[in-house]
Amino acid sequence: MRIRLRARRTASRFDLRDLGNEALAGMGSRPARTALTILGTVLGIGTLVATLGLSATAGNQIAGRFDAVTATELTVDVRRPAGTDAPPAVRWEALDNVARLNGVTAVAGLTLVRNDKVPAVRANQLRDPTRVQNRTLPVLGATATLPAAARADVATGRFFDDGHVVRRDRVTVLGAEAARQLGVVRVDNQPAIFVDDVPFTVIGILGAVGRADQPTLAGSVFVPWTAADDTLRLGPVGTVVVTTSLGAAPLIARQAPIALNPDDPATMTVNAPPDPADLRTGVAADVNGLLLVLGVVSLVVGALGITNVTLVTVMERTAEIGLRRALGARRRHVAAQFLLESTVVGLLGGIVGASLGSITVVVISAARDWTPVLSGVLAAGAPAVGAVVGLLAGLYPAMRAARLQPVDALRGPG
Repeated sequence: MRIRLRARRTASRFDLRDLGNEALAGMGSRPARTALTILGTVLGIGTLVATLGLSATAGNQIAGRFDAVTATELTVDVRRPAGTDAPPAVRWEALDNVARLNGVTAVAGLTLVRNDKVPAVRANQLRDPTRVQNRTLPVLGATATLPAAARADVATGRFFDDGHVVRRDRVTVLGAEAARQLGVVRVDNQPAIFVDDVPFTVIGILGAVGRADQPTLAGSVFVPWTAADDTLRLGPVGTVVVTTSLGAAPLIARQAPIALNPDDPATMTVNAPPDPADLRTGVAADVNGLLLVLGVVSLVVGALGITNVTLVTVMERTAEIGLRRALGARRRHVAAQFLLESTVVGLLGGIVGASLGSITVVVISAARDWTPVLSGVLAAGAPAVGAVVGLLAGLYPAMRAARLQPVDALRGPG
């Protein structure tokens, strides 16, 4: 009885060092197969790291471009007074208060044209029955700072200045589309247009308007707000167009209504750009959702490769398993050996795949002059993910190897 117990204890002794040696010996006996198995995990982990890194980089790049343009633009819509005798919600002089706010680079005011009082605009007094004489075009009273606030260029001539505004000159600047409809192509001959039969001298034609939130400016007629108030009765300030420095838009969106009308800022509605941080997160999440599928599919393919190779290895090594079982190795020892082999394969694939994925992100970003964005947690955790994938992939082959009976195993695969 004592001899049997001593023999059982001796035969079942199998420490971690022995387990590691057996696993490494099993992997090294077929290096080509082991390398190809690791390659499957490398492709899966590498694709996963690269796709997540590139999606974060692309999201940061898109948000960066958004920051440089759209994130610096906001508009303030002013509620029209209830009656014609009611005081205006915002006076033209109040625009200077907004211009003095820290972070504002340009501000301009536009009148709000009543829909039922849109003036008729024509280019001359000639009566030509074959042409449309009167055009229905938006006529806006504006401040001299409109081109800077609207990111607009003057293609021909010039924009009216503060002198025109103070003198209440009857001058006008046409949007590109308005000039095309009126047939005005040059201003050096001082052409005139008639707005409700009131003549205005055309001194300039706008070019491209850089602000996407002001699509109607290209088809509008602009006059100094003083002349608009004198002759056309267009009304008080209806829209305030503001351009800010980068990062100042959220603060200006809160301060502008108070600066325009501290007594009743609720009469205004501010259209501000969304938070760039939220945009960056949203873009990254959208791109992640599309590209993550590729990484997961590659990872599953790698896991299936580990499972298949480990299962083939078990079938080829049945005689070895039977011999070890006959010498006293227990089921858990056999299972642990194959689990360790598959885990090491996954770990090595994770390390190489994480390295290649990170290098891919850096190389593609450098080629496109982007700033690479790569999570340190992702790069550091990728080997652990590979090890877990290898462990899970080796469960079924290890369980199958552990269930082999010594007598059946010694017979070999059959």
